Amino acid sequence: MAEPADTGEIVKRALAYPYAKPSGSFIQVGEHTLETPETKLDLSGRTPLLTYGSNAAPEALTRKLAALPASELPVLRAELDDFDVVYSAHISPHGSVPATLQGSPGTSIAIHVAYPDADQLPLLLLSEPNYELVRLRDVSCRLEGDIELTEVDLFLSRHGCLSVAGAESALAATPARGRKFAEMSESEVLDLARSLLAPESSLERFILECVEAGGLAPLPDLTTP
Repeated sequence: MAEPADTGEIVKRALAYPYAKPSGSFIQVGEHTLETPETKLDLSGRTPLLTYGSNAAPEALTRKLAALPASELPVLRAELDDFDVVYSAHISPHGSVPATLQGSPGTSIAIHVAYPDADQLPLLLLSEPNYELVRLRDVSCRLEGDIELTEVDLFLSRHGCLSVAGAESALAATPARGRKFAEMSESEVLDLARSLLAPESSLERFILECVEAGGLAPLPDLTTP
């Protein structure tokens, strides 16, 4: 069990997912978030990686790339058509219900595309044990800087999409146009999971127990009795 002084930070981190993100493009260097230059970025030797959860959040990138504090990571604001960001059917080792991607014709989501280099990508991959690196093809993804992608890599959940009363649930924190799925916040989806899986526990206790267990997977359909 975490010490009392750590408990609040653990719960706060779980509820803060997917963490604050810049509204536009940026470059992350260690713990520093920099504006992109007015001149065209040199993205040669880097592979585009669609980031729809924590991998576009400076707070998370600072942790994940701590071994490369002087390495620049360009992260470009983007819009992806015909997909939505929904909750994954698992609870992460950090106690949050994280995201995954699901097809949704007619929906356009505001996300980011990161451009890790050959040293940064393995560190990002190491931080995603519940995800596999896959490539989307024949997609419409528009980035700031007049870049259009028809294929892009991403981390996709190994556990599939969370079902809430038989349907996917979109992350309220992710802006979207033409959204078809009902939205939930992180606190709402965690509390729903708690109410069905551990009704005698407080939300704080439920989160701490999930963290102690190293996460929880897969999550069953969260249908209110």
